[in-house]
Amino acid sequence: MNSNRGVRRPGLDELRLLAKVARMYHEKGIRQPRIATELNLSQARVSRMLRQAVDVGIVRTVVTMPSGVHSDLEDELQGRYGLRDAVVVDTLGVGEDVLSALGSGAAAYLDMTLTGGHLVGISSWSETLLSAVDRMPRKSVPVVDKVVQIVGGLGDAAVQMQATRLTARFAELTGGMPVYLPAPGLVGTPAVRRAMMNDVSVRDVLGTWGQLTDALVGIGSLEPSPLLQRSGNAVAEADQDELRRLGAVGDVCFRFFDEEGKLVRSTFDQRVIGVTAKELLAVPRRIGVAGGDRKYSAIRAALLGGWVNILITDLAMAQRLLDAA
Repeated sequence: MNSNRGVRRPGLDELRLLAKVARMYHEKGIRQPRIATELNLSQARVSRMLRQAVDVGIVRTVVTMPSGVHSDLEDELQGRYGLRDAVVVDTLGVGEDVLSALGSGAAAYLDMTLTGGHLVGISSWSETLLSAVDRMPRKSVPVVDKVVQIVGGLGDAAVQMQATRLTARFAELTGGMPVYLPAPGLVGTPAVRRAMMNDVSVRDVLGTWGQLTDALVGIGSLEPSPLLQRSGNAVAEADQDELRRLGAVGDVCFRFFDEEGKLVRSTFDQRVIGVTAKELLAVPRRIGVAGGDRKYSAIRAALLGGWVNILITDLAMAQRLLDAA
């Protein structure tokens, strides 16, 4: 709404004419040339009068949100959690409905915001990221320079191939060059991790992580989904027990954090082959795609810890995050 301070207040007769012109244009849809002809005014004066009608408050702009658009909640999320951006999507139910809606919302957001020269890091496993990439349109010109895998595959060999497929497909759609991490996401001991991190092929990939402009990640809860358990991609029960004892509630790129978003120091963390917390937090745009009631604690902690600064989530989750004390 425009402020009326400092605007000369027209007399009553002038106000009547301003209101008449404003109604003809805004309510009746009459074009300016015809208004000028009917009222014996110049078209330039009609244009000035329409602007003046706004200045004095006769015409006020009201933005009405279309169904399914939640800009008010997105603004509140940004303010409450210090986010760069937020996207809230409608869902029809739970499970596959949430996954589908998040995938569509993320695909649309990436399509609009990847505009050229990006170096994108992408985590190796996330149902929501797979859903998003499956729904992304192919860009007619390259908008990404490189798509870099930032965590090794986790689980059996068949599941680890999902990491390669995710990276390859995203690169294909955006015109970027895929850069794969030739290593598992989790190894048996910290010593094995150190040895693998010193391998030349792994080191070459590590060298790109400090140059990332964007990181596209899922947000995981400590308790794996049934799909992850069936796939063999879940964290082992012994590791879950250790992480739970240390207060972990969720993870981004297998870096687990507590309910305040602080990194949990664990033997599990020392066995992960992937981007470190420090490296991830240095990426300018950290886009987290996650929703569903099961992930509330993990998502809220990820926001509190700054693990993501752009959130794409569902309506119920957005409202719950805003209701939190």
